[in-house]
Amino acid sequence: MRRRIVVAVTLIGLGAGGVAVAEFLQIGRTEPPLLPEPERADRILVEKAARRLTLLRGEQVLATYPVSLGFTPAGPKTREGDGRTPEGIYSIAFRNPKSVAHLSLKVSYPSPADAAAAQARGEAPGGDIMVHGLMNGFSWAGRLHRMMDWTQGCIGVTNAEMREIYARVDVGTPIEIRP
Repeated sequence: MRRRIVVAVTLIGLGAGGVAVAEFLQIGRTEPPLLPEPERADRILVEKAARRLTLLRGEQVLATYPVSLGFTPAGPKTREGDGRTPEGIYSIAFRNPKSVAHLSLKVSYPSPADAAAAQARGEAPGGDIMVHGLMNGFSWAGRLHRMMDWTQGCIGVTNAEMREIYARVDVGTPIEIRP
């Protein structure tokens, strides 16, 4: 009996490991198509203090998602490596279906003003700020990721949530990130 339990646990572990490897290698990943225009967001609002991302079309709320932020979430991003999520008005620069974090939407940070302010301080402003899913191989964490702010300055959601967001947001969509 004990041997059967050990074999069953081992097989389950290998199966879960295989899923993680397939996910890490992006095997079988598909890019969700954009929804029709009337179902897409024309604006994204991120409220850092509330840990919330809202997709809007006009004044209508299409969907709201809880998020994780950079590992030092208070205050605006000022330099590379500070662990902060930027604050301000940006736009979605591109959609990445081959992201290291499931799927991602690139935020246009740094703005020219962000870059100039960092340069005046003699610092690099940083970049590669994304709205993204969980790191490849870690989808098993699901909603547990919300227990802490873990990104390098990005806006993290679950993979299922990212698929929904990705289908509703096109390049050029404005994103406002508030304190």
